[in-house]
Amino acid sequence: MPTNIVIPSFGESITEGTIAQWLKKEGDAVQQDEILLEVESEKATQGIPSPATGVLHIGVKEGDRVEVGAVIGTIEEKASGAAKEPPPAKPAAPPKKDTPEPKKPAAEKPPEPKPATARKAAPRTEPTAPTGTRQRREPMSAIRQRIAERLLASQKSTASLTTFNEVDMSAIIELRTRYKDKFKELHGVGLGFMSFFVKASIEALKAFPLANAAIDGRDIVYNDDFNLGVAVSTDKGLMVPVLRQADQMSFADIEKAIANLATKARDGKIQVSDLQGGTFTITNGGIFGSMLSTPILNYPQTAILGMHAIQKRPVVRDDEIVIRPMMYLALTYDHRLIDGREAVLFLLRVKECIEDPLRLVVGV
Repeated sequence: MPTNIVIPSFGESITEGTIAQWLKKEGDAVQQDEILLEVESEKATQGIPSPATGVLHIGVKEGDRVEVGAVIGTIEEKASGAAKEPPPAKPAAPPKKDTPEPKKPAAEKPPEPKPATARKAAPRTEPTAPTGTRQRREPMSAIRQRIAERLLASQKSTASLTTFNEVDMSAIIELRTRYKDKFKELHGVGLGFMSFFVKASIEALKAFPLANAAIDGRDIVYNDDFNLGVAVSTDKGLMVPVLRQADQMSFADIEKAIANLATKARDGKIQVSDLQGGTFTITNGGIFGSMLSTPILNYPQTAILGMHAIQKRPVVRDDEIVIRPMMYLALTYDHRLIDGREAVLFLLRVKECIEDPLRLVVGV
């Protein structure tokens, strides 16, 4: 019997992918474990190896959407290639459509080539409005499509609300200025702001565990591990690699892990396992100059912290107006599980830890 080529699991909550590229052609002789094709999921591109040695028979086209567990082709062992022609005919179902009724295949064929048609039309630029406005149309990548679907699903599946606060970054900036050279000399990595916010978020999550929980039906699932996702912008879209058990990590561990995961994500070498299991997310729009935003929940997580640009602003300290480097913070939370009081206090806890970073050292 021929050996089926099956779409493997991509990880939690991912149920389908898109055939990005066949690296082998119909009828090619292939070796077991040789990469046959690439499949794009919402989070990464994954190579699919051959399950056996033999002749490849392809059952789906590039651009087709396929579900996890779907059979996308077969490998015909060379010894029994002639006897096993019929099974590969399963992908070549079009001939069947021609025999019974020519009309039905004609009706079913158009939906299948749609992705390929869209790709051919992508480079063309043509006026589509009476005013002569020029437009260009191109298909969304598989990752972008899935990001769009997940964001819409998050909006529809949660009762999200955002609360804001601001934090004085003076103490953190002074600390970094004083120790950044020595820190890099000892650990081989720079001391950034993100490690402070990871540490501060963990302190807030310990105080308000619902922000580290999830809803499953009518149950609340409390996560005892603090697996923090850090949003990274790449050419393929936003990815959220996860710092596992971040509460056990030092400042240097956090900075090294973030640098490593960000590089993998931008180089296209991120693994699905690097993106799984997050319980809380931090996103920093400030690196692009964002002053304020309302982050969207990384469903099924129940909270996400948004950092923003640091800007010098006049503030009142001891009844005097002074200039301080300030940052707006945003916490989007699922109001089904977290009340406004807890959300506000969560941000206040983060603010306390950032404005007095020694709290992160002594744990108060």
